[in-house]
Amino acid sequence: MNQKTPAQPSRRQMIIRSGLGLGSLAAMAIPQAVEAAAKPAKSTRWDHEADVVCVGSGAAAGTAAVTAAGAGASVIVVEKMPMAGGTTGKSGGVAWIPNHPFLKEHGLKDERADCLRYMARYGYANQYDPNSPTLGLTPTAYRQLEAFYDNGSAMLANMDKLGVVRFQQFTMWHVNKLAPDYADHLPENKTPRGRAIEPAVGAGGASGGGSLAGQFEKWLSERRVPILLEHRVTRLVKDGDRVIGVEAEHEGKPVRIKAKKAVIFGTGGYAHNTELIRKHQPAIYGSCARPGSTGDFIAIAQTAGAGMGALHTAWRTQVVVEEALENRALGLAAFVLPGDSMILVNKHGRRIVNEKINYNDRTESHFVFDALEKEYPNFIQFMIFDERTLDAFAGAYPLPADRRSAPHLISGATLAELAQNIAARLQKIQARIGAYTLAPEFANNLAETVSRFNGYARNGIDPEFKRGLHAYDADWQAVFSPWRKETTQTPNTLPNITMYPLADNGPYHAIILGPGALDTCGGPQINEHAQVLDPAGKPIPGLYGAGNCIASPTSRAYCGAGGTIGPAMTFGYIAARHALGVGKS
Repeated sequence: MNQKTPAQPSRRQMIIRSGLGLGSLAAMAIPQAVEAAAKPAKSTRWDHEADVVCVGSGAAAGTAAVTAAGAGASVIVVEKMPMAGGTTGKSGGVAWIPNHPFLKEHGLKDERADCLRYMARYGYANQYDPNSPTLGLTPTAYRQLEAFYDNGSAMLANMDKLGVVRFQQFTMWHVNKLAPDYADHLPENKTPRGRAIEPAVGAGGASGGGSLAGQFEKWLSERRVPILLEHRVTRLVKDGDRVIGVEAEHEGKPVRIKAKKAVIFGTGGYAHNTELIRKHQPAIYGSCARPGSTGDFIAIAQTAGAGMGALHTAWRTQVVVEEALENRALGLAAFVLPGDSMILVNKHGRRIVNEKINYNDRTESHFVFDALEKEYPNFIQFMIFDERTLDAFAGAYPLPADRRSAPHLISGATLAELAQNIAARLQKIQARIGAYTLAPEFANNLAETVSRFNGYARNGIDPEFKRGLHAYDADWQAVFSPWRKETTQTPNTLPNITMYPLADNGPYHAIILGPGALDTCGGPQINEHAQVLDPAGKPIPGLYGAGNCIASPTSRAYCGAGGTIGPAMTFGYIAARHALGVGKS
């Protein structure tokens, strides 16, 4: 097979391979030691070759592959898992894209300067300076935001032109509204709604990501672009400073794949690499990422001379701690907390955050450090709710549809008894969460906190955390807190739809929440062309990156629904075009 394009596996083979259980997938995903980048000998035997080699098969690599193939290049996709699609395949498939054409259909404008200010303010709050030519950002960071704005709409047009996937305006499920951004209230955000889009086929819920990934795979397969499954890239091959290929492992044997123009990595983050999490993250108990997200590109790129950008960032979400302790590869996470007679409290029994704010930013509240007591009082949090919320919103995760089969639900006839039962549950799992216990005043403070919240709910104003003040809170409440048809509870007619007083009498309930992630988003530094940079900021010829495997171009800002897939697709597009020298990117 030397110097030839590899044969495409049959659909039957792919289905058989994808039938592996989660344990098998996780075992396969554990990275072995990555070898140093190899220098090619004159007699190097290449098993396959193409103009562009795309590593990964989700939103980033998929976009890069179809963009390169659509421009006439030969392409090989290399995927270490038994099935294509990556974490994109289990997502909602929504993409956050600035200035896309559907905005005009709704009479909306997304001016370049305004959008850049919004992204800079949100992603780099400690650096942001509206009077600076680069808004206070480094030139590299600022140019990345410019590239995202300038290329997102062009990427969508290219997808449509090639017949890969057609997008449409995303409207919030069940409520028929344009989605508000995750920081819709910032004064810099002049277009607070409408930047989120979704695939027209498979729209309307969790199937969107599977549809998006499936359409990439279908388009590539119809054009006989090889998708090499169960090929784990272990190192880059260089000729001098230039990357000219990869070496992968397949069925215990090395496979060398030559890239005549570029290698583009679009692999996942490292949410399932516990060693990297211990080094770079405050904590991630569990993740919704596919088990293949083990951060392989970090070591591979380092051995090829890449410099690292931020490594501590992640797309965060709260998770049910006891579920994550059973299996850190989670099907669901606590994205938008359901219910109205519900609060979050810390070990002291105090509220610490707006319970309805977006999952990425809400999860940051776990990492607040108490400088006096030398502790993280919010590290483990407790979702407290009454019988009304459990009954009216049953089945809205993490509320169980049937309490009889909900081992992670903690209940008590009174708030005092609930506090005792929470303490007992913490004691039971303490060996796996560390010496985290409730403060002695937890029960008394919890009663005071509930009383105070109930007053806020009756008045409709939360002076502590502004719950329900902005459009985001109320709009996503309608989506993620669907009213159970069989409930006998009274609808919320109070001034603030996100708040309702907890009942004066029990039973009361709790679920233990901890910090988790969709995936991490830290890794090698890229520039505005998606080229991977060395420590001096110089591009490594022939090496590109996009998606969660690189340092996020939007930094910590989850700008809105689809805030991970939008940049991933856009920089995958940018990488392919720059590698081929096609037009401007």
